[in-house]
Parts: sequence; C-alpha cells; structure tokens
Amino acid sequence: MPHKGVFDMISHRLFPLMSKELRAVSFALVAIAITSAATLIAPTLIARTIDGPIAHKDMHGLIVNAGILLLVFLTSLASTYIQVRTMGGVGRRLLFSLRNELFSKLQDLPVSFFTENKVGDLISRINNDTDKLNQFFSQALIQFLGNAVLIVGAGVSLIAINTQLGLASLVPALAIILLTQALSPWIKRTSLGSLQSLGGLSGEIQESLSNFKVVVAFDRLDYFREKFTTVNEANYVASIKAGVASNTLTPLYALASTFAQLIVLVYGISLIAAGNFTVVLLVGYLLYVNAFYMPLRQVASIWSSMQLALAGLDRIGEVLELESDLLIVPDEHTVTDTSTLLTFDHVSFYYVEGKDVLRDVCLELCPGKTYALVGPTGGGKTTTASLMARLFDPTAGTITLNGRDIRSYTPDERAAKIGYILQEPFLFTGSVQENILYGNCLYDDLTSEQVTHLFAERNLSSLLERFDEGLDTHVSTSGNTMSLGQKQLIAFMRAVLRDPEILILDEATANIDTVTEELLEDILRNLPKQTTKVIIAHRLNTIEGADVIYFVNNGTVMRAGNKEEALAMLLEGKRGS
Repeated sequence: MPHKGVFDMISHRLFPLMSKELRAVSFALVAIAITSAATLIAPTLIARTIDGPIAHKDMHGLIVNAGILLLVFLTSLASTYIQVRTMGGVGRRLLFSLRNELFSKLQDLPVSFFTENKVGDLISRINNDTDKLNQFFSQALIQFLGNAVLIVGAGVSLIAINTQLGLASLVPALAIILLTQALSPWIKRTSLGSLQSLGGLSGEIQESLSNFKVVVAFDRLDYFREKFTTVNEANYVASIKAGVASNTLTPLYALASTFAQLIVLVYGISLIAAGNFTVVLLVGYLLYVNAFYMPLRQVASIWSSMQLALAGLDRIGEVLELESDLLIVPDEHTVTDTSTLLTFDHVSFYYVEGKDVLRDVCLELCPGKTYALVGPTGGGKTTTASLMARLFDPTAGTITLNGRDIRSYTPDERAAKIGYILQEPFLFTGSVQENILYGNCLYDDLTSEQVTHLFAERNLSSLLERFDEGLDTHVSTSGNTMSLGQKQLIAFMRAVLRDPEILILDEATANIDTVTEELLEDILRNLPKQTTKVIIAHRLNTIEGADVIYFVNNGTVMRAGNKEEALAMLLEGKRGS
C-alpha cells in the first residue's frame, strides 16, 4: 500500500539526513528480510507437519518439525529485536539532526519572519512535529517495510499454490487499498489540522505566560482564560477529527480479512469437493491468507502514523525551504566619499505593502558625530535604526556603509561595525561576564582577572558596582533576578566593548536611574572619536549633546536645527496625528 508522499519524504526531503544512517538502515533491512522469511516459512512447516508426522503418527518427525518451527520462531524474534533496536537508534539520531537543522535554519531567517510567526508555534514545530518523524522512523517505517515484504511474499505464495483461489482471496485487499488511496488525503489533512491547532495552542500559552505580569496588573485573567479556552477547544475538535480519521482504516482492514477468509473457505471447500484440493492444503492456505492480511491490518494501524509524519514534515518543510531575503550581494564600491560613514539614498520601507513607514528618505551619518532620532511613537524611529543595522532591507533605495552597499557585508562584518542596544535587551542564563562578552571573539580567551582589568581600562568598573557579585553575578531568564535597568546595563557594556563604528542606542537609558545615566553618558563621551552614535529617545534631555537631530514621522526623516525646533516639530506631529 505505498503512497508517493512517503517515498517523496524519504528520497527527497530526508535523504541528506538519512545518508549518514545507510549502514544502520541496511542492517535493519537484512533483519527485516530474515523476519519475513521466517514468517513465510512457518505456514509451510505447519502444513507439512500436519500432512506428514501428524497424519502418520510419527512422533519423532513431529518432535523434529516442532524443533525446526521453534528455531524459526526464535530467529524471527531475534531479528525483530535487532531491527527495532537499530531503527530506534536511527530515529533518535535523525531527530537530533533534524532539530539541529531546523534550529539552524531559524537562526538564518530574517527578523521579519519572527514578527510574523508565533514563538510557541515554532517551538511546537521543533519539539512536537520533529518527534512525529522520530516515531515514523523508529516505529512506523520499519513496520511498514517489514509488513510490505510479508504482504508480497504471502501474496506470491497464495497465487503460486492455486492461482484462481489466490486471485479470489486478494479481491478484498484490492478494494481496501483503493479505499485507502481515496481516504489518505483526508487523513493527512485532519492530521495537519491537528498539528496546526497544537501549534496555535502552544503559541497562546507562550504569549499568556510571557505577559503574565501585565495580565495580573490589569486583572484580565478572564480575558486570557477565554482566549485559552477558545484555542484549547479548537485543538480538542481538531484532535478528535484526526483521531477519527486515523482509526477509520483499522476496522475496514479487519473486515477485508474476514471476507477473504470466507472466500477461501467457500471456494476451497468447493475445490475439495471437486477433488482439486485437499484439506491440508486448505489449512496451509488459510495460514497464508492470515499471513497476508495480518500485516495488511497492521499497516492500516500505522498508516495514520505515516500521514501524521507527513503532516509534521509539511510544517517542518515550510521552515526548511524558506530562504532569507537578507542576501549578500557582490562587493561593488560605488561611493568614494570617505567623509560619510553611512548613507540612505532615497530609501523607502514598509512592513505591509501599501503602508509605507519610510518614503524616499535621504540622510548621511559622518564618523565621530552624534545623531538623535526623535518623533512621536510609531513614527518610524526604530525602523530607521533597524535599517541602519540591516535587520531589514529597504523596499526601495540603497543604504551604504563605508562606501559599500550594506548588503555586501557578511553578518560577522556588519555586527563588528554596528552595535545595537535594543529597547528589550537579550540575556541568557549564565554570569554577567558571559553575557557581556557574548559573541565577542576578541575576548574569548581572557581570564577573569584580565576581564576585570579590561573593564577598568574602559571605565566600565563603576557599572559593575550595580551587580551584587560583579562579573560573577548570576543571570537567569526564568525569574526576576535582575531589573530591566540592570539588563540594559549589560547590553550597553556588551555593545561598547565591541568598539563599533556605529553605536545605535534605542531608548538605552529609559529604565536607568539618573546617576547611572550620567555614568553611561561619561562612557559614551570617552568612546573613540571616530565612533558614530545614533540615539533614539523620547525624552529630549537625552539628546542635548547631539550634533544633528532628525525628526522622524509619517514616512519622512527631516533635519531639525536644535532641541527647541525638534520639540516644536514633535508637538506639531502629535497634533497632526
């Protein structure tokens, strides 16, 4: 009962992963062949035992045949154990490789992908959907192949013994296979719906727990409870549909097996009456019919597992087949003016087509100067900074860095030149030192003493006093062990130590007290003279030292002469909105 989707999954999508497991799979296939041969030999041995030693009351022959039959069964048991153990290991290793590949692919995708997809659904694809494939390889695939060999062997034996009786016994199988082909798309569709609803449920749980403090603060537990109930009910309905679809085939295959046995009995008895068949042959024939339909019934029970694996692979394949739109273009120096560090040349950008966030923007950043981006909330300040750091590509126009199209820089080169302190700093579980030096290959081999000395040289020691144990302070992402201000301090020190040519600060001091803010400003003033700073701020007092102020709103980036003019433009922008 092959299905082209199964073979497509194995040969086209997962063959690169399976290529490392060919030796183990070959070993398992040999074990399958041995198991199948033992299973097919057993009915012949039983028929000969009945026709020989039992009919002639030959006790010695009966004991010998019984011993041979026991040896056959033990061989089948041993080979079955080997194939299950071998394919179990293959499944686990494939699961490991597939999760690595999927996670690596996610890391290669642009920021825009994660703004359009729920984190919980992506986690479900990595955890749940890949596990469905593990179950397919460790259980369903080996059973499918073993049963396929048995079905073919038993079918050949049925036709070889008596062609007419054999063809008659296979009629129910043909009917049920055609029915399976018709039902398979429905089974796969319901399985895919179940996985998608499970991903939606995971996304809702992740969103609710991530914002739990806000939920409690606004006393909106009822709202999130209702949303969870809605997605949970949707998942329940989808899983019921998938369960019904998955179990539809099993009783139909049992019915087909019963019809086949009735056909063999009726037709076989008529052949015996005509003198063209014997009772012993009929007994052996019924055993072969059972050997044909029993694995067929088992295939029916694992067919739903295959459809579920195919549905899971579709969801995984959607991610694996994605390509980042942040491509590296050829390095072509088109600008020779070294006085300009970064240039926006008629840049436009939108998240949703038809709703421009920036339109035909032209601006220049020069080395060593401080630029401020001000404007109302939602005006496009963070989007402008994100384009500078190439978190997105413009939908029109060109951005150049040091005279090169910014798209020609590799991610490593770009990250070394541009530092970005986000509104919501990213930290991981570990120490403060590990978080500060994260991704900075210049200081990978420094000892704790050398790191302490480095911080003293860079005038960062005063910031470490905000942490109880200094560089050794533990950072945890699962609890409130650290304030948001402390997290921003870590992000600030992480960016400064990279000595970027451009340092972008997106509300970097929004959650920091006044004393600490003054310390940060001193450190910013002591940065290398060639460092260009881009400051995004709502509070105008944080941009007093800026050399140039840009007002960002309604798709435009306009140069403001001074703080007072920027304030006037901000007030006018708010009235206009």
